[in-house]
Amino acid sequence: MENQESAEWQAPLPPEKIAPAEPAQMSELATIGNIFFEPGRTFEDLRRKPRFIIATIIISLLATAYAFGLYYKVGDAGIRQFAMEQIEKSPQASAMDSAAKARAVDLQMTIGKVVRYVLPILVAIIMLIGGLLYWGGSKAFGGTGNFMHGWSVFLYSSIPPTIISSIANFIVLAFKSADDIDIAASQRGVIHASPSIFLDGKTMPVLTTLAATSAPRPTNAWWPSEIWPV
Repeated sequence: MENQESAEWQAPLPPEKIAPAEPAQMSELATIGNIFFEPGRTFEDLRRKPRFIIATIIISLLATAYAFGLYYKVGDAGIRQFAMEQIEKSPQASAMDSAAKARAVDLQMTIGKVVRYVLPILVAIIMLIGGLLYWGGSKAFGGTGNFMHGWSVFLYSSIPPTIISSIANFIVLAFKSADDIDIAASQRGVIHASPSIFLDGKTMPVLTTLAATSAPRPTNAWWPSEIWPV
């Protein structure tokens, strides 16, 4: 019995014989640039050392900048008119007088202002939840990475499309007339990669919605499903 127990038990390796973890080969700033040109190497380096601070800041600031850009492009009057139109379409509008509608619009304007200022925090929380879901999905399919790995993969996979789409949206927002902007359809961007951009959402709402929802979504070329299964 004692011989069997002694055969099964093995003493741990001394510290000098334990192989040290491979250090990261890129700085955090370098990973931001290299994710565009060398995504494979970047994800491998994130496996050595997960990073997420600068990526979260960039995505949060871009989302916030677009929200403020859309607001200032349309203007306070345009936002108020849009809010009033939404209230007029609601079933409760018939039971509201002009003063009640005005208070409802003021409330929506206040909520919108608060949301714009706290948007960086909201985006960071959303990215955190997205990383958690990605990590959970990878674990369900046999992944071995920890949560920090999954979070950094989710963030860095989102950086290229976020930056590219943000630049395109800022350019279009700068040159597009405020009267031509559909506020409801532009909450997530003024560029829509679907046939619905050629349709008038106000005169043909059903057809525009069908065109937008049926359009194929572009695949994310930076998603590391074959590069690094977490």
